[in-house]
Amino acid sequence: MSPLLTRLTDLPPGVARPGYDRAAHGFGILHLGLGAFHRAHQAVYTDDALAAEGGDWRILGANLRSRDIAQALNAQDGLYTVLERGPQDRARVIGAHGPAIGGDPAAILRAACDPAIRILSLTVSEKAYGIDRAAMDADPAHPAVAHDLAQPQAPQGVLGIITAALAARLAARVAPFTVLCCDNLPDNGVLLRAGVLGFARRRDPDLAARIADLVAFPATMVDRITPAVTPQTLADVQALTDHRDLACVETEPFSQWVIEDHFPQGRPAWEAGGAQLVADVRAHEAMKLRMLNGAHSLIAYAGQLLGLPHVRDAVADPDLAPLIRCHMQAAGATLPRGAGLDPEAYAQALMARFANPAIAHQTRQIAMDGTEKLPQRWFAPAAEALAAGADPRPFALATAVWLAWLAQLAARNETPDDPRGAALLDLAQRAGADDGALVASVLALPGLAPAALTGHRGFIDTTRDLLGTIRRGGLRAALAAEPR
Repeated sequence: MSPLLTRLTDLPPGVARPGYDRAAHGFGILHLGLGAFHRAHQAVYTDDALAAEGGDWRILGANLRSRDIAQALNAQDGLYTVLERGPQDRARVIGAHGPAIGGDPAAILRAACDPAIRILSLTVSEKAYGIDRAAMDADPAHPAVAHDLAQPQAPQGVLGIITAALAARLAARVAPFTVLCCDNLPDNGVLLRAGVLGFARRRDPDLAARIADLVAFPATMVDRITPAVTPQTLADVQALTDHRDLACVETEPFSQWVIEDHFPQGRPAWEAGGAQLVADVRAHEAMKLRMLNGAHSLIAYAGQLLGLPHVRDAVADPDLAPLIRCHMQAAGATLPRGAGLDPEAYAQALMARFANPAIAHQTRQIAMDGTEKLPQRWFAPAAEALAAGADPRPFALATAVWLAWLAQLAARNETPDDPRGAALLDLAQRAGADDGALVASVLALPGLAPAALTGHRGFIDTTRDLLGTIRRGGLRAALAAEPR
C-alpha cells in the first residue's frame, strides 16, 4: 500500500510542490469552510503568494461542524494534492495549510482572537451564514443565530463567532481582522457586513458601531469548477504522487479570483497567482453569476430531466447546447456596458470549459439549493431584461425547466435538496397537473423572484405554457419547437 502524504521529500519529480519553506512562514489567515472549492482556489493562490513574496500568511483552516477533512489534513501535516484535469492531468501539492480545526467552535473562536490572524476568510455556503438577504440583516430565526444571540460568549455559528472575536479583539486593543467572504454570492462583502452588523446591533449597539467604523469586508468574485471527489480522484492522485491522499481535490485548469483591494491589516501577494485586485468587483461578479452560474443551473435541471449525469454530457447534447448558448446570450445582454466585459468571448470560453471531458461535474450536485441560487442567477436578470424591453423568453424557459424538474420529483414523492425542499414538494404536489398553479405558487415564495417578474403577466403566462409543453411532450420536444 502507498504511504500517506505527510511530507514533500519523496514525491515524484513530475509533482509540483510548495516553492517555499513552510516552517519559515507563520499563520495570518483563519479560513472557515474547508470544502473542496477553497482547497482548489483560495489556498492555491495563497500558496503562489507565499512562493513569490513570502510573509506570515499561511492558513489555519476550520470547519464549524464536520471533522472529516480537518482530520485528514491533520494526519497529512496540512498537505494535500490538487489534481488539475485537462488534456493531461497534473498534480500539485499545496503547503499553505497547517493544523485544521473540525467541529470545535470554541477552538475556532480562540484562533480568531489570535493577534497573528489578520484575515478571516470564509466559504461556508449561503445557508450557513444566517443572513436574511431581503432584509440585509441577521436572521434571528436561523438556528445558529438564535443560539448565539442567547449565548454570545459560546457562539456556534458564523455571525456569532465573527462578532465575538471582533468584540474580544477590540476590547483587548488588538487590530480587527479583515473579513473576506469567498462564497459565490452577489455583493458578498456587503451581505456579510450587513449580517455581522445586524447580529452585533442585537448584542451591543456600541460594538456594532465600532465594527462598522473599523472592520473591512471586501467583496470577491470566485470561479473554478471543482467537482466532488470520487474514488477515481483518489486513485488518480495516488498514481501520480505515489501517495494516498485523503484530502485531495480535483478541478479544472481555469481559475479566476477578483478581489476588492481593501485590506487594512495587509494581505498575501495573491496577484502572484493571477488574482485581480480591483476597486469594484460588481461587473465581474454579475457576468459570472448570470452567465456561468445561470447556465450551470439550467444545465443541471435540464440534465436531470434528460438523465444526463454530468455538465460535459449536457454541453455535448445537440438539443441542449443551443439552449445553453441562448441563455448565456440573454444573460450577457443584461450586463453593464463600459465595464471592460466581453460577454461573447466569455460565453465561448464557458462552453469550452463546460465541455472539458476530464471534468465530471455532476448535474445533481449543481441542482441543489435552487431557491438560494436562482434569485441572482435567473430572476434578477430576467426582471432587468423586462425593464429594458428585452424578450424574457430564455429566462421563462429556464424557469419552466426547473419547475418541470420539481414536478418530476414531486411525482416520485421526493424532496428536493434545497433549504425550502419541503415547501417546494408540498407546492408541487398541491398543484398537481395545473401548470399555472405550480408557476404562481413557487414563484410567490418570499424572496425568490422580484415583484416586477411575478407581476408580469407575459412572463408568467409564457413560463406556464412552456412548462405545460415540457410536461406533456418532454423537454426535447419543447426545445425542438424553440427558435435557434
